[in-house]
Amino acid sequence: MPLSYADLREQVWRANQGLVRAGLVTLSFGNASGVDREAGVLVIKPSGVPYDVLRPEQLVVVSLEDGRVIEGDLRPSSDTPTHLILYQHFPEVGGVVHTHSTAATAWAQAHREIPALGTTHADHFHGAVPVTRQLKEAEVRGAYEYETGAVIIETLKNLGLSATEMPAALVASHGPFTWGHDADDAVANATALEAVANMARQTFALNPNVEPIPSHLAEKHYLRKHGPNAYYGQGNR
Repeated sequence: MPLSYADLREQVWRANQGLVRAGLVTLSFGNASGVDREAGVLVIKPSGVPYDVLRPEQLVVVSLEDGRVIEGDLRPSSDTPTHLILYQHFPEVGGVVHTHSTAATAWAQAHREIPALGTTHADHFHGAVPVTRQLKEAEVRGAYEYETGAVIIETLKNLGLSATEMPAALVASHGPFTWGHDADDAVANATALEAVANMARQTFALNPNVEPIPSHLAEKHYLRKHGPNAYYGQGNR
């Protein structure tokens, strides 16, 4: 059975508060959303509402098909079209997060991917976290937020990566987006992304000539957690 809007609002509200607890947001920057595909809706943070006054009932219910507001008195996040196109293109995604977290945003502003330098990175991301191309002037002047999602999709496609293999991307000159099987998972991936972004920055400060982690070690760490024979954690006992 589909979740009620109240249940999904509560889940997405908790995810937004999780961004605050993880130190990933400043002021009202950023947002988390979650989707109920059976009901055909996504729930997202309202635009510009500070996290410390945000209440579950203020979250906005939006049609997954066309982006119209189904329920809610406030305007949805201005990033809603970005979330919407990601949900529409990646059916395996159940939650999306956007932040302006310091370390990951610094890599985005530098127009640099985050290379996989160690096992912490490899545990979460299957290769370097990609950075998109710069949006063209026409894309910015047009449906900007939609095109932001489109360039993320384009980047993953060009690299031959699925949304499951690479649950994050850096939008050039903008910041990070992450996703997961639900809103909480997307927050966890945003937390991991900020950690590896900061680790990479500090590693390059210590050794500017550091090389990426050897592929055999990276694959071991990724597959033991995400592969078909994964054995990390307690499974579904």
